[in-house]
Amino acid sequence: KLTLDDLKEFRDYLRIPISDAQLEENPYSPPYFHPGPDAPEIAYLLERRRALGGFLPERRPNHAPVEQPESKTFEVAKRGSGKQQAATTMAFVRLLKDLLRDKNFGHRIVPIVPDESRTFGMDAFFPTAKIYNPGGQNYLSVDRDLVLAYKESAQGQLIHPGINEAGAVAAFTAAGTAYATHGVPLVPVYVFYSMFGFQRTGDAFWAAADQMTRGFIIGATAGRTTLTGEGLQHADGHSPLLASTNPAVVTYDPAYGYEMGHIVRDGIERMYGPDSTTGTDATGTDTDRNLMYYITVYNEPITQPAEPENLDIEGVLKGIHRVSTSGIDGPKSQILASGVSVPWAIEAQRILAEDWGVSADVWSVTSWNELRRDGLAAEEEAFLNPGEPARVPFVARQLADAQGPVVAVSDYMKAVPDQIRQFLPNEFASLGADGFGFSDTRAAARRFFKNDTHSIVVKTLQLLASRGEVDAGVPAYAMDRYKLLDVNAGTTGGAGGDA
Repeated sequence: KLTLDDLKEFRDYLRIPISDAQLEENPYSPPYFHPGPDAPEIAYLLERRRALGGFLPERRPNHAPVEQPESKTFEVAKRGSGKQQAATTMAFVRLLKDLLRDKNFGHRIVPIVPDESRTFGMDAFFPTAKIYNPGGQNYLSVDRDLVLAYKESAQGQLIHPGINEAGAVAAFTAAGTAYATHGVPLVPVYVFYSMFGFQRTGDAFWAAADQMTRGFIIGATAGRTTLTGEGLQHADGHSPLLASTNPAVVTYDPAYGYEMGHIVRDGIERMYGPDSTTGTDATGTDTDRNLMYYITVYNEPITQPAEPENLDIEGVLKGIHRVSTSGIDGPKSQILASGVSVPWAIEAQRILAEDWGVSADVWSVTSWNELRRDGLAAEEEAFLNPGEPARVPFVARQLADAQGPVVAVSDYMKAVPDQIRQFLPNEFASLGADGFGFSDTRAAARRFFKNDTHSIVVKTLQLLASRGEVDAGVPAYAMDRYKLLDVNAGTTGGAGGDA
């Protein structure tokens, strides 16, 4: 929209060697100026392009081969915590520590923690892995005399960008795409606090998926009731739902360390397993390796069991496996639980058997999201192949012989377990934590949301009563007995300690 006089003034100001005649010839389409191929400006631009690898962005899928971690690296996850208690956060950090030590694979791990390293117990990495700083450490840390002193190094492996989630996801994306941009496969492990991942930087994870980033996203201090007392903006009850909107994110909510070990190992193999340079698996089948594993871990100590001998590993990886079978005869029911709620479900199983003569099996749902994706895929296959036998969703196959109603419980919104409702013929009820939160003890928070042990018991009895399998007055009597309407009454199973 510049006038001819404007163009001339603009040319003079920038000292562009274009004559008045050239401008006057066609003022609506002024000529471009090129200084010539030998000009120092052009030489500089070409040199920078060559240094950056060319004129166009390029993905290099034929990256260096990746030697998988040794089997013994995952042994720590299988052993449990013995007589001690350990939260799943600590179980994960112990596993990460052994992965970093793995002589074949450890150098590929890039831990990224924008905040709360000490909260997660990751300060143990400071003296050995060190925090990456290209200029080294140029100051004396206040904790320099401590065993776990804060140490920076140009050779550091830990990325610690401060309270800067946007910067942390940028680092995650850079490391997670290094296999294609530099031919150097890396596995970033981004550990963030509560909902500050998908709630605060979910758009950046979408961009990471668009760039085909690979790595692990660890949602620490997960759940809506395990993190009370710090303000309701931390009480995360919905991150799995936000994560479900990202096609590249594989979401897990494990209860135990041994589940986590198999999930992490599976993630590494899917990203960089055999023939990952060709994009196929060991059988030669094309597979999508551009995945981000989102794993939720909790800060509530529990006794971590050792891995059972006949563990249903397929169930762990696909989303559901049975962890406890009731040994009594009586009305049948099923309790499906995930993450921190699995111990509450096992305690509910005991109470149902001892107080009410009800048989309840307990299932650990490691991934509501993956079960839903599998169910939707089965429905899509049936839709596109009319007249052919329909594939049964995995969750329906697992529960094919499970009798009685289903009570599904998690420390997230009811919409999280509700994701699988349509794939089961059983009567189904969800217990969860809907709302902003509740700043009190864990016991009071769970009683407030009605997802604690006694709520599981009463909901199970209600479903059985509606079927005529227990007396109609039993649920009301149980509700009064356990003071279910008293927010401060929850003191057993699922209560936990103070936050």
